[in-house]
Amino acid sequence: MNGIRTHESSASERRGAGDAVEGADEVVHSSVQPLSPPARRLSALFDGGHYEELDALVHHQASRWGMAAKRFDGDGVSIATGRVHGQPVVAFAQDRRFMGGSLGEAHARKICKAMDLAERLGAPMIGLLDSGGARIQEGVAALAGYGEIFRRNVRMSGRVPQISVVLGPCAGGAVYSPAITDFIVLSRPDALMFVTGPKVVKQVMFEDIDASTLGGAAVHAALSGVAHLIEADEAAAMARTRDLIGFLRVTRAPSEEPGDDAPFEEIVSANHRRAYDVRRIIRKLADRGTVIEIQADYAKNIVVALARIEGRAVGIVANQPKERAGVLDIDASRKAARFVRTMSVFGIPIVTLVDVPGFMPGSKQEHGGVIVHGAKLLYAYCEARVPRITVVLRKAFGGAYIVMSSKHVGCDVNLAWPGAQVSVMGAEGAVEVLHGKELQAAADPKARFDDLCARYREEYMSVRVAAERGWIDEVIEPSDTRRKLAHYLSMLESAGASAGTHGNIPL
Repeated sequence: MNGIRTHESSASERRGAGDAVEGADEVVHSSVQPLSPPARRLSALFDGGHYEELDALVHHQASRWGMAAKRFDGDGVSIATGRVHGQPVVAFAQDRRFMGGSLGEAHARKICKAMDLAERLGAPMIGLLDSGGARIQEGVAALAGYGEIFRRNVRMSGRVPQISVVLGPCAGGAVYSPAITDFIVLSRPDALMFVTGPKVVKQVMFEDIDASTLGGAAVHAALSGVAHLIEADEAAAMARTRDLIGFLRVTRAPSEEPGDDAPFEEIVSANHRRAYDVRRIIRKLADRGTVIEIQADYAKNIVVALARIEGRAVGIVANQPKERAGVLDIDASRKAARFVRTMSVFGIPIVTLVDVPGFMPGSKQEHGGVIVHGAKLLYAYCEARVPRITVVLRKAFGGAYIVMSSKHVGCDVNLAWPGAQVSVMGAEGAVEVLHGKELQAAADPKARFDDLCARYREEYMSVRVAAERGWIDEVIEPSDTRRKLAHYLSMLESAGASAGTHGNIPL
């Protein structure tokens, strides 16, 4: 077979005498053999379950530590080609049944072959990860294999989509490859990611911690921000991966009605101090059922999501007033910056919804490097080479106004709702700075303060001030926002970026 076979035959061929078969007790009375974990997963990924497997007969050549007696066709990883949404895709799927899915020289060589093919085809590269890490019995050859994979991850970055789907352990050197890829999907309950496992942590740091608490899905969803998407089980993870490929490779789809029917006025109060959930605004603007929120549980003060507007794929970045008033901080800046870069490298237009009071103040943020992390978001928007449309919903203050895809950093079209405010800061803070002495001498300081605040809002904060200078292109009614976005997305369609404009470095 020259090392190439279709998936229909892979399950029965791969099992040798004494191999454990998942679900074997369920087919005692049937002659139909269950699919191996890699075959099951690849079948779920590819259209119609159809794919071709390469290098099915490859195995390691190691002999020490009893390895000569531990040879298994495929060496614990399957590599395959097929189609997703009709588009060519290359994938590998690790098999924990053989030496814990550990990576050795042959195992790594197969993955590298798949990556080279994906790069040559310009096809998405999908990694289905389920491995205990480096194969200790092969020593430095295993480490060399990881290095070859990492080099290819970086070389392909920004040129073809790379998605890592963690379906079991991903430990040690294995974690760095998914960290370089564009999206990381974790499947509950088995997904684990950590550089050093619980045993080493206990030996070295005297910290007693279980694997899930150290590197489970919940940790990487909310605390570390490593995971982009968390799915309930393996089937959901594979379905979500297909969705991601659809956004990255299918730019147009049939248009649907918006996903939220409530009036804008019911969602967003005219009182700028009253919070609301910007995800409802996103659902009102996007086609029903198309929104995929990325890193939903991390840095909740900013929302990033893939969606479609009248069938066109877009990336949405939105301040979230429901969390910390939508302020920008270290984590929100990093999260949004990486998302903006991801959209840019794959030619997906960016829609930015702005309602931001500024950057988070305080020593914790300053000492944590908010300056450089905020600059990452600024840099990402300035560097982006895709159509960009911004809508100021209520307020855009200070440096955060500039950073959040303003006209000054190259945004193509800037829109605003009638009650929006654009300013260096809020009226109260500005009046205290500008009129401090006058207020101290006033007969009625509070009345004078309120009067000065009202004048400042009218003369300096009104969106008309920015619109009169051409920094806001249109002041639009909220109910017209979806139509305006669809119009400008259509007008800017030919301005999309080509892949390879820049890499997609982890931030």
